[in-house]
Amino acid sequence: MKTQTLERMESNVRTYSRSFPVVFTKAQNARLTDENGREYIDFLAGAGTLNYGHNNPHLKQAMIDYLSSDGVVHGLDMWTVAKREYLETLEELIFKPRGLDYKVHLPGPTGTNAVEAAIRLARVAKGRHNIVTFTNGFHGVTMGALATTGNRKFREATGGIPTQGASFLPFDGYMGEHADTLDYFEKLLGDQSGGLDIPAGVIVETVQGEGGINVAGLDWLKRLESICREHDILLIVDDIQAGCGRTGKFFSFEHAGIKPDIVTNSKSLSGFGLPFAHVLIRPELDMWKPGQYNGTFRGFNLAMVTATAALKKYWSNDTFERDVQRKARIVEERFQKLATLLSENGMPATERGRGLMRGIDVVSGDLADKITSEAFENGLIIETSGQGGEVVKCLCPLTITDEDLLAALDILEAAVKTVIKG
Repeated sequence: MKTQTLERMESNVRTYSRSFPVVFTKAQNARLTDENGREYIDFLAGAGTLNYGHNNPHLKQAMIDYLSSDGVVHGLDMWTVAKREYLETLEELIFKPRGLDYKVHLPGPTGTNAVEAAIRLARVAKGRHNIVTFTNGFHGVTMGALATTGNRKFREATGGIPTQGASFLPFDGYMGEHADTLDYFEKLLGDQSGGLDIPAGVIVETVQGEGGINVAGLDWLKRLESICREHDILLIVDDIQAGCGRTGKFFSFEHAGIKPDIVTNSKSLSGFGLPFAHVLIRPELDMWKPGQYNGTFRGFNLAMVTATAALKKYWSNDTFERDVQRKARIVEERFQKLATLLSENGMPATERGRGLMRGIDVVSGDLADKITSEAFENGLIIETSGQGGEVVKCLCPLTITDEDLLAALDILEAAVKTVIKG
């Protein structure tokens, strides 16, 4: 393959092309094809950006029709038909059935833009600076979001400039299986000498993706919401990777029955891989002055068109949701078997996750790399996550066919067995 120009001109910061060093030419649903014509099953899906698969035909047709009609693609935050239809569909198909009432803030088009807007609004609304975040959390790499991101790899890339405005607390399970880490949070809030500035907000992922598929317990999330309400702290759920159906519900927090004050979405929000983000805000918290938070590419109309098509196609009833949950049970069962197989061969491993956001923690980043590299050689694209890259992570398209799902799991099982044999 011709990779010389790519290797010569692209920055050293690139990552995925190092793990999957081929040149891709086309993609459809859960399959990618390289320029030699070889197909790969995709368990990465744009790091959770392609929940509805590559080149989803329903979304693609909506985009083609919109472009063919000379629809407005870029309009800053002016009103357009595309925006109106998206907001109407979001309200009718997502908010109302879930009893939610949110204003929609359209910041820049990425997840970190949404997080920046969310934490800044929390500070404006409460008149406090501090944001509580959690160990192993990942919320973006722009300076405000980076302050709430735990991984040292990202934090050290500031060139020595200190990140400010956030306090880290232990995530659920961080102190061991039987420790409720929220005891520590409550203790600090009630202790005037505890050193914790009363926060404007708490930002949390219900399932930590980059952090290693760490799952917050449902009771833990309910208690976190209760603590925030008791102490007049805003609860911000970062649903950028775990949202849009990834955990088996449109919003990952639905499993716990909580209602955050602020929600961030991006990644699969457009449904087609187009950059799109929004911040959902309880109406009384919408304290922005006009233009106080802006961006040239806020409200990307083409992404709204595909997002609307995705909502209408997949979220007008619970059929898609139930199918995601069915597939999730298949992955969970197979991952549990692989974890057991590894453990029985002297390689301790555990399975965890929620919905189709699942992982196998093999403890060692080197071992995880061997497994994913072997899987890639045999036609499966799958990445790792966690602080040391020790978790083999499934983020397959939610629309993956059963045939591709089972084939991918067979490839992964073969890779594990090959690595065990050494």
